[in-house]
Amino acid sequence: MIEPVDLFAIVLALAVVIGSVNHLWIKLPAAIGMLVGSLVVSLLVVVSDHVFHLHVMRWFRGTLRAADLSHFFLDGVLALLLYAGSLHVNVAELRRRGWVILLLATASVIISTLIFGGGMWLLFGAIGLTVPLAWCFVLGAILAPTDAVVVENLLQQVRLPAGLRAAIVGESLFNDGAGVVLFLLALGVIQGGAVTLGHGVVLTALLREIVGGGLLGFAAGWLVALLIRRVHDDEGLQLLISLALVLGCYRLATAFALSGPIAVVTAGLCMASPSPHFGMASESRTVVIRFWSLLDQLLNTMLFLLIGLQILGLVVAPTQLLPIVFAIPLAVLSRLVSVAVPLALTREAWRDKGRDAAVLTWAGLRGGVSIALALTLPDGAWRTELLVVTYAVVVFTIVVQGLTISRFLRAMYPVNKAQTNESNASSVV
Repeated sequence: MIEPVDLFAIVLALAVVIGSVNHLWIKLPAAIGMLVGSLVVSLLVVVSDHVFHLHVMRWFRGTLRAADLSHFFLDGVLALLLYAGSLHVNVAELRRRGWVILLLATASVIISTLIFGGGMWLLFGAIGLTVPLAWCFVLGAILAPTDAVVVENLLQQVRLPAGLRAAIVGESLFNDGAGVVLFLLALGVIQGGAVTLGHGVVLTALLREIVGGGLLGFAAGWLVALLIRRVHDDEGLQLLISLALVLGCYRLATAFALSGPIAVVTAGLCMASPSPHFGMASESRTVVIRFWSLLDQLLNTMLFLLIGLQILGLVVAPTQLLPIVFAIPLAVLSRLVSVAVPLALTREAWRDKGRDAAVLTWAGLRGGVSIALALTLPDGAWRTELLVVTYAVVVFTIVVQGLTISRFLRAMYPVNKAQTNESNASSVV
């Protein structure tokens, strides 16, 4: 019988093989290479299973179900990844563009959920699949949040105006909380819960979780930063304190029905702040960031490997693949509209608004949060359809948009122009 530690050893060995092959010969960005490699491994397993009747797929599906990876990711790994990403954000630029980022992390999530959910409901009906509207809105909430980890790593390859970079990374860090709230509300409707969607209930829930989570994270980050200042001569203890902060803050926020992702991100921003009143000392900041960068790389590698291997857990009929053709362009369109509406409220020139909306759209990669939310869906008549669409959109955004985003950004912001914009901070966001 295969134990969980055996599964972990197998996954780790696959990560080493795929990562080494990619690093030595293929040269894709690490996260994208891991995802593509795991998809290739999944395809080989499926083919060999049909040819040699090894029953590997059956074993792997059972193992994945028993492992309950979705809750493990949402309740643990997500907190670690978001905290690691928040330590690299330009806090000054984030604060200066704060209200735009707030709109992008809240209003954009709602708009994207409504457009994608409504559009998929119409598309499902057009091809003969009568998926209920509530299920479609659940699907919209699943695919509304963007992936902070992949976006931040890819943006390191391109020079962008500081304000625009802060907006892209800041939105992707904060919109996870709003996406989870909308997902739980829509899921409550499906499961027959007493959920009222009118009279500002959605907006109230978002504000309560976001503001409450932010206040909790700020308080926790400030107190922990003070403690780390007192133990500045013990690096091991500093790292232990930072780990306790992340997991403790996330679980405490969840216990009080606040946004765990927002709490963790806010705590990270507070600790990474260069302010002498809030953040850590410069020596401690260097130690903590170096440790979390290594942990971030490890978790990111394992996460994208598991995303690719999740394909083995699907049993799909050919007719269930048809919605993919419509879902991918609809996901791009809903993302474009959802970022264009908040940007339209700014005072910048329309040309700049259009360019920044295009950048935010193509940088809107989906990833681990969407996969984890999809895997928590209850068993039902439409679960497979939603999983298929989710996997397709995630793979498309990470592979296609991820591989072309550097070229796209350089075309939108040439080096000389980006440097000029960065110096005079003329960007809309």
